[in-house]
Amino acid sequence: MDGMVIARFEFRGHNFEIILEADYVNDGRSDEWKDILEHMPAEQIFSDARKGKRAPQEEMDDAFVTSNTKEIAIDILKRGQVQLTTEQRRVMQEEKFRQIVAIIVRESMNPQTKTPHPPQRIESAIAEAGIHIDPMKPVNAQVKDVVQALRAILPISFEKLRLAIKLSGTDYGKCYGDIKGMGTISKEEWTSDGSWVGVVEIPAGLQQDLFDRLNEKTKGSVESKILK
Repeated sequence: MDGMVIARFEFRGHNFEIILEADYVNDGRSDEWKDILEHMPAEQIFSDARKGKRAPQEEMDDAFVTSNTKEIAIDILKRGQVQLTTEQRRVMQEEKFRQIVAIIVRESMNPQTKTPHPPQRIESAIAEAGIHIDPMKPVNAQVKDVVQALRAILPISFEKLRLAIKLSGTDYGKCYGDIKGMGTISKEEWTSDGSWVGVVEIPAGLQQDLFDRLNEKTKGSVESKILK
């Protein structure tokens, strides 16, 4: 059972269990768990998964409106509880914590300095605020509450920045993928001197990262400015 967890749903005194990869549950999927069977080592519904005891069909007929194993498994995961060991809970909680910090650093900034907060500052503020990270709750569902709590401790805002970027024709090919991957290009054109000019919208927290990448690849020849 290493790397696996058991999801359990109880109905009228009967247990219904499935075995799942722990990493799959930890991902906090938002796709309605459509690929759940690919992450079940045994495509079975159990009354006691540890003993390998399958749930009787008549009990499943009473508890679920379908006989489809995939749909039942999704129902168990949504309505039931995932049984975690202390170590599994710790690992999943730490992973959720890292993901939440990464999102906040990437998407937010200090409105006073117009620069992103460093990860260590966000981590310290979460600890100072005594924020509980739920190991089972999807990351995106927790970010809003975490940010709300952080606002009592440090200045923070979620903003997009509009940047004007100019690249030489030579540098365009080396940098376009980075620009497109980190932001949304709303306007672009080629100038008479062969340069590429684009207007890009990016999360405020990615500004310095983007500038660092472009400066490295163009050896400092990139031109950029923040638009109002």
